[in-house]
Amino acid sequence: MHKFVIQGGRKLEGTVAASGSKNSALPLLFATILSAKPITLRRVPHLKDIDTTLTLLRGIGARASHEKGVVQVELPKLSSTEAPYDLVRTMRASILMLGPMLARERSARVSLPGGCAIGSRPVDLHLTGLEALGAELKLEHGYVVGSCPKGLKGAEVNFRMPSAGATEHLLMAASLAEGRSVLRNCAREPEIVDLVKFLRAMGAKIEGEGESDIVVNGVAALSGANYEVMFDRIEAGTLLLVGLMTGGRVQVDGMDSACLLSFIDALKASGAKIEEGNGWVAASPGANPKAIKIKTEPYPGYPTDLQAQLMAYLAQIPGESHLEENIFENRFMHVPELNRMGARIDVQGSLAVIHGQPSCYDGATVMATDLRASASLVLAGLCARGETAVRRIYHLDRGYESLEKKLATLGASIQRELD
Repeated sequence: MHKFVIQGGRKLEGTVAASGSKNSALPLLFATILSAKPITLRRVPHLKDIDTTLTLLRGIGARASHEKGVVQVELPKLSSTEAPYDLVRTMRASILMLGPMLARERSARVSLPGGCAIGSRPVDLHLTGLEALGAELKLEHGYVVGSCPKGLKGAEVNFRMPSAGATEHLLMAASLAEGRSVLRNCAREPEIVDLVKFLRAMGAKIEGEGESDIVVNGVAALSGANYEVMFDRIEAGTLLLVGLMTGGRVQVDGMDSACLLSFIDALKASGAKIEEGNGWVAASPGANPKAIKIKTEPYPGYPTDLQAQLMAYLAQIPGESHLEENIFENRFMHVPELNRMGARIDVQGSLAVIHGQPSCYDGATVMATDLRASASLVLAGLCARGETAVRRIYHLDRGYESLEKKLATLGASIQRELD
Protein backbone atom coordinates (compact mmCIF):
# COMPACT_ATOMS: atom_id res chain seq x y z
CA MET A 1 0.00 0.00 0.00
CA HIS A 2 1.27 3.47 -0.88
CA LYS A 3 0.92 6.99 0.45
CA PHE A 4 1.75 10.49 -0.78
CA VAL A 5 4.15 12.57 1.29
CA ILE A 6 3.73 16.25 0.48
CA GLN A 7 5.80 19.24 1.59
CA GLY A 8 3.28 22.04 1.42
CA GLY A 9 3.48 25.79 0.98
CA ARG A 10 4.87 25.94 -2.55
CA LYS A 11 3.34 28.08 -5.27
CA LEU A 12 2.38 25.79 -8.14
CA GLU A 13 2.26 27.16 -11.66
CA GLY A 14 2.74 26.10 -15.24
CA THR A 15 0.98 24.13 -17.95
CA VAL A 16 -0.20 20.53 -17.78
CA ALA A 17 -2.10 18.32 -20.24
CA ALA A 18 -5.45 16.77 -19.41
CA SER A 19 -5.57 12.99 -19.58
CA GLY A 20 -8.28 10.99 -21.28
CA SER A 21 -11.45 10.52 -19.26
CA LYS A 22 -11.75 7.45 -17.06
CA ASN A 23 -15.52 7.93 -16.84
CA SER A 24 -15.69 7.87 -20.64
CA ALA A 25 -13.05 5.23 -21.35
CA LEU A 26 -14.68 2.58 -19.14
CA PRO A 27 -18.06 2.44 -20.94
CA LEU A 28 -16.27 2.69 -24.29
CA LEU A 29 -14.18 -0.36 -23.37
CA PHE A 30 -17.27 -2.31 -22.31
CA ALA A 31 -18.95 -1.29 -25.56
CA THR A 32 -16.23 -3.15 -27.47
CA ILE A 33 -18.03 -6.36 -26.39
CA LEU A 34 -20.73 -5.45 -28.93
CA SER A 35 -18.42 -5.94 -31.93
CA ALA A 36 -16.44 -8.86 -33.35
CA LYS A 37 -14.18 -6.46 -35.27
CA PRO A 38 -10.88 -4.80 -34.19
CA ILE A 39 -11.27 -1.57 -32.24
CA THR A 40 -8.66 1.08 -31.40
CA LEU A 41 -9.18 3.61 -28.63
CA ARG A 42 -6.73 6.48 -28.22
CA ARG A 43 -6.04 8.74 -25.22
CA VAL A 44 -6.92 5.99 -22.74
CA PRO A 45 -5.45 6.78 -19.31
CA HIS A 46 -3.21 4.32 -17.47
CA LEU A 47 -5.33 3.64 -14.38
CA LYS A 48 -6.16 0.70 -12.16
CA ASP A 49 -9.80 0.66 -13.30
CA ILE A 50 -8.67 0.53 -16.94
CA ASP A 51 -6.38 -2.41 -16.13
CA THR A 52 -9.24 -4.18 -14.37
CA THR A 53 -11.53 -3.63 -17.36
CA LEU A 54 -8.97 -5.02 -19.80
CA THR A 55 -8.53 -8.05 -17.55
CA LEU A 56 -12.31 -8.56 -17.58
CA LEU A 57 -12.35 -8.33 -21.39
CA ARG A 58 -9.50 -10.82 -21.68
CA GLY A 59 -11.44 -13.11 -19.34
CA ILE A 60 -14.27 -13.38 -21.88
CA GLY A 61 -11.90 -14.03 -24.79
CA ALA A 62 -10.70 -10.64 -25.99
CA ARG A 63 -7.23 -9.84 -27.25
CA ALA A 64 -6.47 -6.51 -25.59
CA SER A 65 -3.37 -4.33 -25.29
CA HIS A 66 -2.66 -0.91 -23.79
CA GLU A 67 0.50 0.93 -24.80
CA LYS A 68 1.23 4.67 -24.69
CA GLY A 69 -2.42 5.55 -24.26
CA VAL A 70 -3.63 3.36 -27.15
CA VAL A 71 -5.89 0.39 -26.44
CA GLN A 72 -6.52 -2.24 -29.08
CA VAL A 73 -9.31 -4.74 -28.52
CA GLU A 74 -10.49 -7.63 -30.68
CA LEU A 75 -13.21 -10.02 -29.56
CA PRO A 76 -14.21 -12.22 -32.52
CA LYS A 77 -15.81 -14.80 -30.22
CA LEU A 78 -16.68 -14.80 -26.53
CA SER A 79 -15.10 -17.67 -24.63
CA SER A 80 -17.14 -16.87 -21.51
CA THR A 81 -20.13 -14.73 -20.52
CA GLU A 82 -19.19 -14.39 -16.85
CA ALA A 83 -17.68 -11.42 -14.96
CA PRO A 84 -16.34 -12.91 -11.70
CA TYR A 85 -16.58 -11.33 -8.25
CA ASP A 86 -12.81 -11.16 -7.67
CA LEU A 87 -12.50 -8.55 -10.43
CA VAL A 88 -15.91 -6.90 -10.33
CA ARG A 89 -15.78 -6.20 -6.58
CA THR A 90 -13.29 -3.35 -7.06
CA MET A 91 -15.20 -1.39 -9.70
CA ARG A 92 -18.86 -0.44 -9.97
CA ALA A 93 -18.67 0.21 -13.72
CA SER A 94 -18.25 -3.52 -14.37
CA ILE A 95 -22.05 -3.95 -14.27
CA LEU A 96 -21.88 -2.44 -17.77
CA MET A 97 -20.73 -5.84 -19.08
CA LEU A 98 -24.19 -7.30 -18.55
CA GLY A 99 -26.10 -5.54 -21.35
CA PRO A 100 -23.49 -5.93 -24.10
CA MET A 101 -23.08 -9.65 -23.38
CA LEU A 102 -26.85 -10.14 -23.39
CA ALA A 103 -27.14 -8.20 -26.64
CA ARG A 104 -24.43 -10.20 -28.37
CA GLU A 105 -24.60 -13.68 -26.77
CA ARG A 106 -28.12 -13.67 -25.27
CA SER A 107 -26.80 -14.73 -21.88
CA ALA A 108 -24.58 -13.28 -19.15
CA ARG A 109 -23.56 -13.82 -15.54
CA VAL A 110 -22.12 -10.73 -13.81
CA SER A 111 -21.26 -10.30 -10.15
CA LEU A 112 -22.87 -7.39 -8.36
CA PRO A 113 -20.19 -4.68 -8.25
CA GLY A 114 -18.17 -2.90 -5.59
CA GLY A 115 -16.31 0.41 -5.74
CA CYS A 116 -16.05 3.54 -3.60
CA ALA A 117 -18.00 3.60 -0.33
CA ILE A 118 -19.86 6.84 -1.01
CA GLY A 119 -23.39 5.75 -0.38
CA SER A 120 -26.07 3.75 -2.12
CA ARG A 121 -25.69 3.48 -5.87
CA PRO A 122 -28.23 0.79 -6.74
CA VAL A 123 -28.20 -1.05 -10.04
CA ASP A 124 -31.98 -1.36 -10.18
CA LEU A 125 -32.19 1.23 -12.98
CA HIS A 126 -29.84 -0.92 -15.05
CA LEU A 127 -31.79 -4.10 -14.40
CA THR A 128 -35.30 -2.76 -14.92
CA GLY A 129 -34.12 -1.14 -18.16
CA LEU A 130 -32.70 -4.41 -19.47
CA GLU A 131 -35.90 -6.21 -18.47
CA ALA A 132 -37.86 -3.67 -20.51
CA LEU A 133 -35.75 -4.76 -23.51
CA GLY A 134 -36.77 -8.36 -22.92
CA ALA A 135 -34.02 -9.70 -20.70
CA GLU A 136 -34.91 -12.31 -18.10
CA LEU A 137 -32.87 -11.56 -14.96
CA LYS A 138 -32.47 -13.22 -11.59
CA LEU A 139 -30.09 -12.86 -8.65
CA GLU A 140 -28.10 -15.93 -7.63
CA HIS A 141 -25.44 -15.94 -4.91
CA GLY A 142 -24.42 -12.34 -5.53
CA TYR A 143 -24.56 -12.60 -9.32
CA VAL A 144 -26.99 -11.17 -11.85
CA VAL A 145 -27.84 -14.01 -14.24
CA GLY A 146 -29.49 -12.91 -17.46
CA SER A 147 -30.82 -14.47 -20.63
CA CYS A 148 -32.82 -13.44 -23.69
CA PRO A 149 -33.20 -16.53 -25.89
CA LYS A 150 -34.85 -14.56 -28.70
CA GLY A 151 -32.55 -11.54 -28.36
CA LEU A 152 -33.24 -8.09 -26.96
CA LYS A 153 -36.19 -6.15 -28.38
CA GLY A 154 -36.58 -2.41 -28.74
CA ALA A 155 -38.78 -0.74 -26.12
CA GLU A 156 -39.50 2.49 -24.29
CA VAL A 157 -37.51 2.89 -21.08
CA ASN A 158 -38.37 5.61 -18.57
CA PHE A 159 -35.62 6.17 -16.00
CA ARG A 160 -37.09 7.29 -12.67
CA MET A 161 -33.99 9.47 -12.27
CA PRO A 162 -31.22 10.49 -14.70
CA SER A 163 -28.44 7.95 -14.14
CA ALA A 164 -25.26 8.18 -16.19
CA GLY A 165 -24.42 4.50 -15.74
CA ALA A 166 -27.91 3.26 -16.55
CA THR A 167 -28.15 5.54 -19.58
CA GLU A 168 -24.82 4.24 -20.89
CA HIS A 169 -25.85 0.64 -20.20
CA LEU A 170 -29.14 0.84 -22.07
CA LEU A 171 -27.55 2.72 -24.99
CA MET A 172 -25.15 -0.19 -25.49
CA ALA A 173 -27.78 -2.89 -25.12
CA ALA A 174 -30.32 -1.13 -27.35
CA SER A 175 -27.74 -0.70 -30.13
CA LEU A 176 -28.08 -4.41 -30.97
CA ALA A 177 -31.70 -4.83 -29.91
CA GLU A 178 -34.24 -5.57 -32.61
CA GLY A 179 -36.33 -2.50 -33.42
CA ARG A 180 -36.61 1.00 -31.97
CA SER A 181 -35.88 1.98 -28.38
CA VAL A 182 -36.73 5.30 -26.76
CA LEU A 183 -34.84 6.12 -23.56
CA ARG A 184 -36.51 8.85 -21.48
CA ASN A 185 -35.15 10.99 -18.61
CA CYS A 186 -31.60 10.14 -19.67
CA ALA A 187 -28.52 11.57 -18.03
CA ARG A 188 -26.87 14.24 -20.19
CA GLU A 189 -23.19 14.10 -19.20
CA PRO A 190 -20.52 14.74 -21.84
CA GLU A 191 -19.28 11.19 -21.29
CA ILE A 192 -22.63 9.90 -22.55
CA VAL A 193 -22.28 12.04 -25.66
CA ASP A 194 -18.80 10.55 -26.09
CA LEU A 195 -20.19 7.01 -25.86
CA VAL A 196 -22.85 7.77 -28.48
CA LYS A 197 -20.21 9.17 -30.85
CA PHE A 198 -18.19 5.99 -30.38
CA LEU A 199 -21.19 3.69 -30.91
CA ARG A 200 -22.11 5.69 -34.00
CA ALA A 201 -18.54 5.26 -35.30
CA MET A 202 -19.17 1.50 -34.91
CA GLY A 203 -22.35 1.75 -36.96
CA ALA A 204 -25.03 2.28 -34.31
CA LYS A 205 -28.06 4.40 -35.16
CA ILE A 206 -28.67 6.80 -32.28
CA GLU A 207 -30.21 10.28 -32.09
CA GLY A 208 -30.62 12.79 -29.27
CA GLU A 209 -27.42 12.44 -27.23
CA GLY A 210 -27.05 15.24 -24.71
CA GLU A 211 -30.84 15.51 -24.40
CA SER A 212 -33.28 13.91 -21.97
CA ASP A 213 -34.75 11.59 -24.62
CA ILE A 214 -32.56 9.42 -26.84
CA VAL A 215 -33.76 7.23 -29.71
CA VAL A 216 -31.89 4.06 -30.69
CA ASN A 217 -32.69 2.06 -33.82
CA GLY A 218 -31.08 -1.32 -33.31
CA VAL A 219 -28.81 -2.86 -35.92
CA ALA A 220 -27.85 -6.49 -36.54
CA ALA A 221 -24.12 -6.01 -35.95
CA LEU A 222 -21.55 -3.32 -35.15
CA SER A 223 -18.19 -2.84 -36.87
CA GLY A 224 -14.78 -1.81 -35.63
CA ALA A 225 -13.70 1.78 -35.01
CA ASN A 226 -10.75 4.06 -34.33
CA TYR A 227 -11.73 6.64 -31.72
CA GLU A 228 -10.17 9.16 -29.31
CA VAL A 229 -11.52 9.34 -25.75
CA MET A 230 -12.61 12.78 -24.50
CA PHE A 231 -10.59 14.63 -21.84
CA ASP A 232 -11.12 13.94 -18.14
CA ARG A 233 -13.13 16.92 -16.94
CA ILE A 234 -12.83 15.89 -13.27
CA GLU A 235 -9.05 15.68 -13.46
CA ALA A 236 -8.97 18.99 -15.34
CA GLY A 237 -11.07 20.69 -12.66
CA THR A 238 -8.85 19.28 -9.92
CA LEU A 239 -5.72 20.57 -11.64
CA LEU A 240 -7.22 24.04 -12.11
CA LEU A 241 -7.71 24.24 -8.34
CA VAL A 242 -4.00 23.57 -7.76
CA GLY A 243 -3.00 27.05 -8.89
CA LEU A 244 -5.87 28.74 -7.07
CA MET A 245 -5.10 27.08 -3.76
CA THR A 246 -1.34 27.60 -3.83
CA GLY A 247 -1.32 31.16 -5.19
CA GLY A 248 -0.07 30.30 -8.68
CA ARG A 249 -1.45 30.04 -12.20
CA VAL A 250 -2.10 26.61 -13.72
CA GLN A 251 -3.15 26.10 -17.33
CA VAL A 252 -4.75 22.82 -18.44
CA ASP A 253 -4.35 21.99 -22.12
CA GLY A 254 -6.44 19.59 -24.17
CA MET A 255 -9.79 20.40 -22.55
CA ASP A 256 -13.13 21.88 -23.59
CA SER A 257 -14.48 24.42 -21.09
CA ALA A 258 -18.03 23.83 -22.37
CA CYS A 259 -18.02 20.51 -20.45
CA LEU A 260 -17.18 22.26 -17.17
CA LEU A 261 -19.34 25.37 -17.27
CA SER A 262 -20.91 24.90 -13.83
CA PHE A 263 -17.51 24.35 -12.23
CA ILE A 264 -15.91 27.31 -14.00
CA ASP A 265 -18.89 29.49 -13.08
CA ALA A 266 -18.40 28.49 -9.42
CA LEU A 267 -14.73 29.48 -9.58
CA LYS A 268 -15.60 32.81 -11.15
CA ALA A 269 -18.26 33.43 -8.48
CA SER A 270 -15.59 32.83 -5.81
CA GLY A 271 -13.47 35.60 -7.33
CA ALA A 272 -10.99 33.41 -9.20
CA LYS A 273 -9.38 34.68 -12.39
CA ILE A 274 -10.26 32.37 -15.29
CA GLU A 275 -8.65 32.58 -18.73
CA GLU A 276 -9.81 30.52 -21.70
CA GLY A 277 -8.40 29.80 -25.14
CA ASN A 278 -8.73 27.25 -27.92
CA GLY A 279 -8.53 23.94 -26.05
CA TRP A 280 -7.19 25.32 -22.78
CA VAL A 281 -8.26 26.95 -19.50
CA ALA A 282 -6.13 28.66 -16.85
CA ALA A 283 -7.02 29.57 -13.26
CA SER A 284 -5.30 31.86 -10.76
CA PRO A 285 -6.38 33.71 -7.60
CA GLY A 286 -8.34 36.93 -8.00
CA ALA A 287 -8.03 40.07 -5.91
CA ASN A 288 -11.33 39.66 -4.04
CA PRO A 289 -12.17 36.04 -3.08
CA LYS A 290 -15.77 35.46 -2.02
CA ALA A 291 -17.70 32.76 -0.18
CA ILE A 292 -20.26 31.01 -2.38
CA LYS A 293 -23.21 28.60 -2.21
CA ILE A 294 -23.21 25.53 -4.48
CA LYS A 295 -25.31 22.39 -4.74
CA THR A 296 -24.45 19.26 -6.70
CA GLU A 297 -26.92 18.26 -9.40
CA PRO A 298 -27.10 16.02 -12.46
CA TYR A 299 -25.35 17.48 -15.51
CA PRO A 300 -25.36 20.32 -16.51
CA GLY A 301 -25.48 21.16 -12.80
CA TYR A 302 -22.43 21.19 -10.54
CA PRO A 303 -20.72 17.74 -10.61
CA THR A 304 -20.62 15.69 -7.44
CA ASP A 305 -17.17 14.41 -8.51
CA LEU A 306 -15.76 17.92 -7.96
CA GLN A 307 -17.53 18.57 -4.66
CA ALA A 308 -14.72 17.43 -2.31
CA GLN A 309 -12.08 19.36 -4.24
CA LEU A 310 -14.13 22.56 -4.25
CA MET A 311 -14.69 22.18 -0.51
CA ALA A 312 -10.95 22.03 0.10
CA TYR A 313 -10.62 25.27 -1.88
CA LEU A 314 -13.53 27.07 -0.20
CA ALA A 315 -12.06 26.33 3.25
CA GLN A 316 -9.44 28.98 2.38
CA ILE A 317 -11.94 31.61 1.19
CA PRO A 318 -13.00 34.10 3.92
CA GLY A 319 -16.65 33.89 4.89
CA GLU A 320 -19.30 31.17 5.07
CA SER A 321 -19.67 28.97 2.01
CA HIS A 322 -22.34 26.30 1.58
CA LEU A 323 -21.97 23.02 -0.33
CA GLU A 324 -25.10 20.90 -0.66
CA GLU A 325 -24.66 17.29 -1.83
CA ASN A 326 -27.72 16.05 -3.71
CA ILE A 327 -26.32 13.03 -5.59
CA PHE A 328 -24.76 10.70 -2.99
CA GLU A 329 -25.86 10.64 0.64
CA ASN A 330 -22.49 9.66 2.09
CA ARG A 331 -20.02 11.88 0.27
CA PHE A 332 -18.76 14.04 3.12
CA MET A 333 -16.31 11.49 4.53
CA HIS A 334 -13.42 13.80 3.68
CA VAL A 335 -14.73 16.51 6.04
CA PRO A 336 -13.21 15.12 9.29
CA GLU A 337 -9.83 14.78 7.57
CA LEU A 338 -9.92 18.34 6.21
CA ASN A 339 -10.91 19.55 9.67
CA ARG A 340 -7.93 17.71 11.18
CA MET A 341 -5.75 19.80 8.87
CA GLY A 342 -7.30 23.06 10.10
CA ALA A 343 -10.45 23.57 8.04
CA ARG A 344 -13.68 24.55 9.83
CA ILE A 345 -16.51 22.62 8.19
CA ASP A 346 -19.81 21.64 9.80
CA VAL A 347 -22.04 18.99 8.24
CA GLN A 348 -25.79 19.36 8.62
CA GLY A 349 -27.35 16.43 6.77
CA SER A 350 -26.72 16.99 3.06
CA LEU A 351 -25.29 20.48 3.68
CA ALA A 352 -21.68 21.33 4.49
CA VAL A 353 -21.18 24.79 6.02
CA ILE A 354 -17.63 25.95 5.41
CA HIS A 355 -16.23 28.68 7.65
CA GLY A 356 -13.42 29.81 5.39
CA GLN A 357 -10.10 31.11 6.69
CA PRO A 358 -7.06 32.05 4.59
CA SER A 359 -4.01 29.81 5.12
CA CYS A 360 -6.04 27.44 7.29
CA TYR A 361 -4.21 24.19 6.58
CA ASP A 362 -1.49 22.54 8.66
CA GLY A 363 0.20 19.35 7.54
CA ALA A 364 -1.05 16.10 9.07
CA THR A 365 -1.42 12.41 8.38
CA VAL A 366 -4.82 11.84 6.77
CA MET A 367 -6.75 8.89 5.38
CA ALA A 368 -8.42 8.82 1.97
CA THR A 369 -11.88 7.24 1.98
CA ASP A 370 -12.80 7.40 -1.71
CA LEU A 371 -11.48 8.57 -5.05
CA ARG A 372 -12.45 12.25 -4.98
CA ALA A 373 -11.84 12.57 -1.22
CA SER A 374 -8.25 11.54 -1.97
CA ALA A 375 -7.89 14.47 -4.36
CA SER A 376 -9.27 16.97 -1.83
CA LEU A 377 -6.69 15.86 0.75
CA VAL A 378 -3.86 16.18 -1.77
CA LEU A 379 -5.03 19.70 -2.61
CA ALA A 380 -5.10 20.64 1.06
CA GLY A 381 -1.65 19.16 1.58
CA LEU A 382 -0.17 21.18 -1.27
CA CYS A 383 -0.97 24.46 0.46
CA ALA A 384 -0.56 23.31 4.07
CA ARG A 385 2.23 24.35 6.40
CA GLY A 386 4.68 21.48 6.82
CA GLU A 387 4.35 17.84 5.79
CA THR A 388 1.17 15.98 4.90
CA ALA A 389 0.91 12.22 4.44
CA VAL A 390 -2.12 11.05 2.47
CA ARG A 391 -2.68 7.34 3.11
CA ARG A 392 -4.69 4.79 1.08
CA ILE A 393 -4.01 6.50 -2.24
CA TYR A 394 -5.08 3.33 -4.06
CA HIS A 395 -8.43 5.11 -4.22
CA LEU A 396 -6.79 7.99 -6.08
CA ASP A 397 -4.95 5.66 -8.44
CA ARG A 398 -8.35 4.50 -9.72
CA GLY A 399 -9.09 7.89 -11.25
CA TYR A 400 -6.00 10.07 -11.68
CA GLU A 401 -3.25 9.23 -14.13
CA SER A 402 0.26 9.90 -12.75
CA LEU A 403 -1.05 12.72 -10.57
CA GLU A 404 2.15 13.10 -8.57
CA LYS A 405 4.18 13.47 -11.78
CA LYS A 406 1.86 16.16 -13.12
CA LEU A 407 1.96 18.03 -9.83
CA ALA A 408 5.76 17.76 -9.71
CA THR A 409 6.01 19.44 -13.13
CA LEU A 410 4.07 22.36 -11.62
CA GLY A 411 6.55 22.65 -8.74
CA ALA A 412 5.04 20.42 -6.05
CA SER A 413 7.12 18.47 -3.57
CA ILE A 414 5.23 15.18 -3.57
CA GLN A 415 6.57 11.66 -3.22
CA ARG A 416 4.94 8.25 -3.47
CA GLU A 417 6.15 6.02 -0.63
CA LEU A 418 5.31 2.64 0.84
CA ASP A 419 3.03 2.98 3.83
